[in-house]
Order: sequence, then C-alpha cells, then structure tokens
Amino acid sequence: MNIQKLDEQVSVSEQLETDTFGSLAESGVKVLVCNRPESECSSPTYEAMQAAAESAGMEFVCIPFARGQMTREHCQQFAQLLASGKSIHAFCRTGNRSCNLWAGARCLQGAEGREVVDGARAAGFDVSGVVVAFSG
Repeated sequence: MNIQKLDEQVSVSEQLETDTFGSLAESGVKVLVCNRPESECSSPTYEAMQAAAESAGMEFVCIPFARGQMTREHCQQFAQLLASGKSIHAFCRTGNRSCNLWAGARCLQGAEGREVVDGARAAGFDVSGVVVAFSG
C-alpha cells in the first residue's frame, strides 16, 4: 500500500484490499473514500469495503467517477467531507483521481492554487489542470 499524504487531513493511495483497513483506522483515518466505479475492479465490492471499514471503525463513502469524468459535484461532495475536519483517506485505481478530487475540493473551498499544486506535487501528482479549472 503506497499511501501519499496530501495535507494534514487527507491521504490517497491506489486500490486497497479490505485487510488493510484496520491499519488505516489505527493510523487515525476516520473516513475512507472510494473514487473508483465498482465495475472498474472485480473485488473488493462496495458492500465488502463498507463492511470492512465499519468493522474497523471508519465511515465509508463512495464518490465514484471514471478517469477524466470528474465534475464540480464530485468536488463539492468531497469538500463537504473535508469540512468535517475528520482524517480522510481516498483511493482509486492509482490514487490520481483521488488526488485530483482533493485538489478540486480544496480549490472550491478557496485554497491557494500554489499550495494545492505543491501538496500534490510532493506526493507525485500533477493537479495543475484541476487548479486552473476549479480556482476562482
């Protein structure tokens, strides 16, 4: 599991297996967010992930979208989760969509574009296009 910290509240990674959920909860994660469509991977299913997350004491949220299909509404949903102040771990097939979602949500919240780009770059992602699309 390759976890990348984007800021003090959010981390992202590639697709997770349910047996890793306990260690995420132990690290302080309170909300687990899946950004991949269920049809993208054969397992684990949303149902299995929700059960495992709840068993580990975490909330499980799905904000699924295919590559290149992120919308303002997806970002608004994630911004609502960010507003809770809870520690969040988001994942998709590679972590890229989850990072882009974080960037879009932070921009909608009024974060400085450079700060968002730098946070993503430090984790190995390029969100400059998202920042241009969602800032202002």
